[in-house]
Amino acid sequence: MPEQLETHPEGRTHVAAAALPVVLIPGDGIGPEITTCVRDILEAAGAPLAWQVHPAGLCCTDQVPSGLPKTTMAAIAEHCVALKGPTETPSGSGHKSVNVTIRKGLELYANIRPVRSLPGVETPYGNIDLVLVRENIEDTYGGIEHFQTPDVAQCLKVITRPGTLAACRRAFNLARDQGRKRVTCVHKANIHKLTDGLFLECFREVAAQFPDITADDILVDNLCMQLVRKPSQFDVLMLPNLYGDIVSDLCAGLVGGLGVAPSGNIGDRIAVFEAVHGSAPDIAGKGVANPTALLLAAIQMLRHLGLLLTADRIERALDAVLAAGIRTRDLGGTAGSAEFTKAMIAALPARAESDALPTLPEDPSVLRATGSAGGTRIETIGLDVFVEHGDLATVPPVPQAAGRMRLSMISNRGTKVYPGPLPDIRMVNWYRCRYVADGPVQDSEIMALLESVSHACTWVHIERLRTQEGKALYSKAQGE
Repeated sequence: MPEQLETHPEGRTHVAAAALPVVLIPGDGIGPEITTCVRDILEAAGAPLAWQVHPAGLCCTDQVPSGLPKTTMAAIAEHCVALKGPTETPSGSGHKSVNVTIRKGLELYANIRPVRSLPGVETPYGNIDLVLVRENIEDTYGGIEHFQTPDVAQCLKVITRPGTLAACRRAFNLARDQGRKRVTCVHKANIHKLTDGLFLECFREVAAQFPDITADDILVDNLCMQLVRKPSQFDVLMLPNLYGDIVSDLCAGLVGGLGVAPSGNIGDRIAVFEAVHGSAPDIAGKGVANPTALLLAAIQMLRHLGLLLTADRIERALDAVLAAGIRTRDLGGTAGSAEFTKAMIAALPARAESDALPTLPEDPSVLRATGSAGGTRIETIGLDVFVEHGDLATVPPVPQAAGRMRLSMISNRGTKVYPGPLPDIRMVNWYRCRYVADGPVQDSEIMALLESVSHACTWVHIERLRTQEGKALYSKAQGE
């Protein structure tokens, strides 16, 4: 079919689209029901999509313990776009989350959650229209956890310069593309001075490249308070992974709950769109599930593909259906899934001659950010040695020195307990012993220190104390 030019009502020009292959993952529980509803609506709207159906989730763990067949991942990587129904991760079984595996395996570094008030969905708030952009791979979601002692579990919070720069660039490009005026960085850099401090530093670096967009920042606890007081004051929120996971569900509650919360997991080349709610096995097969969140994710997907006219038509139909009171029971209505779908199809505005792809495809190089703090020398000047010591009435009997490295501090749960009297705090059997030299140390000196410590205690973990141009790249203990 020859390409045809078409003008969008907002004045954008497009080229007529052929059918685009999209991977469809029905998922578990209510997943197959709501994906069928959404597929029927998109087909009735004339979306030029060629569905490639692949399984994932609990439904296939008998064949593939991970719940994510290699053929499904390969299909997403090949076709670059997927629409995914909810999948279930068994609790306490050791199975990895399918969602996390897809995001990390395909480098989908930005999670984009539009939050919009919908007609007929009553909430205590007025008109809300904001977008959350969440770094999607790092933070505590790296899943790097260890038991240091039987009483102490540790999870590493990992923030990287390249990962943060990439997600921040996505947020600012999104703001510019959607005509939004403000991007707010959400952090806790007053406490997590190095990790969240790096996140905020990267945000400001990217913000300087977008002088047309206002950039500011806010502590995550203050943000939560401000969101429930006046959510309309925010436009685009840029968050690390953990805060983003929590705040995005809070924002979903502002507009009606997870039943109206879509999500897009975006990388440089690949994107996976999904509803963020669970698989709800208790209502599976009863015909009462709400397809709205997945439908909104599909609308988000259509816009990502450049199918702007089709996305607009479906969104207008959704607003009309909800305004008419045709809502599923989770939104206070009585409609079943089939009734909602039938109403959606009937409400679709007249179809234009063709839908379209953008004339200028997105250049991934605009979004890719490798980033580096290189160019200055980093030196190791000491070591934090974490040891197990069961006598909570005394500090561990570690050596005062080993070669040029001398014991400067011992802490327990982040609070200094040596030198000086033991503070009146709850102690655990895991201590950080800080050894510092008067200049750079060699690996041989580190090994000699560990050998010396091991004669007194069991050491379970170490961290290098590093400096860059005299600046400490490590935190102090409380009271140090």
